[in-house]
Amino acid sequence: MSEGAASDPGTFAGRTYAAVEHDGRIDHVAVEEPLEIRVDGRPLAVTMRTPGHDSELAVGFLYGEGLIDGAREVGPPDDLPANAVEVSGPLVREPGERRFYTTSSCGVCGKGALKEVAVHSERLPDGPVVPRLLLAALPDRLRQPTFERTGGLHATGLFDSEGGHLVAREDVGRHNAMDKVIGRAVMDGMVPLSDRMLCVSGRLSFELVQKAAVAGAPILVGVGAPSSLAVELASDRGMTLCGFARGGRVNVYTGAQRVAD
Repeated sequence: MSEGAASDPGTFAGRTYAAVEHDGRIDHVAVEEPLEIRVDGRPLAVTMRTPGHDSELAVGFLYGEGLIDGAREVGPPDDLPANAVEVSGPLVREPGERRFYTTSSCGVCGKGALKEVAVHSERLPDGPVVPRLLLAALPDRLRQPTFERTGGLHATGLFDSEGGHLVAREDVGRHNAMDKVIGRAVMDGMVPLSDRMLCVSGRLSFELVQKAAVAGAPILVGVGAPSSLAVELASDRGMTLCGFARGGRVNVYTGAQRVAD
């Protein structure tokens, strides 16, 4: 096999990793492939993602964009059985002229002004009060088996107010991992996530805060740093936003009323 050629796709939760040769040895890398999301036969979005849990990804994406308001039937379309999903309509609102093309690095690109990306969501309820040490420990409870094999995936986890693990998903795109978790929650009737916590394996962007807010999650924890816009949006929606959760410590940027020292 030539250097850089991929083979031997892994089968954990779908085809999530592949073997490549480098420097005379075999390594495992995360798989990245496009997924087309259709609604009633209408192409709506293309995202670059790690295969697996594609139905959850489609439902979570559409819910986070305010295009659906609950669980929908999802399956492969007859004419595009590979790397495509068909979601049953109707949409609760039209996306207008905006086209969705998402990459594994930046989520929905080319949206422009803040007013075009801010999806309406109610200000979050009080939610649970959680010990600071528990928030700091959430990343250690985040299950990332394919990251451990490849080092190339992001993860999002959903936890109850006691820190109990409920759902975890991995993907090359941090926004996709979030969509998969929220999609699962929508499909299981758990949304709004008013007494739950979300934890992400990387930095905290505006888009992740937006998705968490639309899903009604009052607490969002990240291993990395938040952006200024993420802090601004979290404060506006009444969310507890925590970053740099590692080594038994965590920074609380907004919503300190939910954190017990």
